[in-house]
Amino acid sequence: MRRPIIAVLATGAVLTLGSVALAADSTYLAHLRGSAERPDPRETRAVGNAIFHLSDDGTELSYRLIVSNIDNVVAAHIHVGGPDTFGPVVAFLYGTVPPAGGPERGVLSMGTITAANLIGPLAGHPLSDLVLAIKGDMAYVNVHTNDGVAPIDTGSGDFPGGEIRGQMG
Repeated sequence: MRRPIIAVLATGAVLTLGSVALAADSTYLAHLRGSAERPDPRETRAVGNAIFHLSDDGTELSYRLIVSNIDNVVAAHIHVGGPDTFGPVVAFLYGTVPPAGGPERGVLSMGTITAANLIGPLAGHPLSDLVLAIKGDMAYVNVHTNDGVAPIDTGSGDFPGGEIRGQMG
């Protein structure tokens, strides 16, 4: 009598662990920091996290972008490119908004990306192409800032090319 109960419990544990593995496989994170910016790392106190979850059918990528210690955010995007390169924008996460917006902290944006939202080299492609880029370490999140005063790139809150960045994975 003990063996069937143990077998059932073991099977339940395997199924539960399998579900956890599947859930983990559909969640992607990006830890954003200035030192990850390319081609030039940024000296900034700004940081962020982007959390993505792929729907069970693979047609929707929901996200939440959280930032701290950052000023004058004008846009945030997903780009395709490896950790040491910069690449084209393929999806908007925030903005574009006017420069000199002041400090931001907490949830900057949240939403859902579908194939219809893909732009640039992924325009007209299925969402699975973006997911393949993410799984291949070829996609990153970038948060852009601008204080609205020339010249650009003068310090925190004024990096239109990107102040914080993180690979998705």
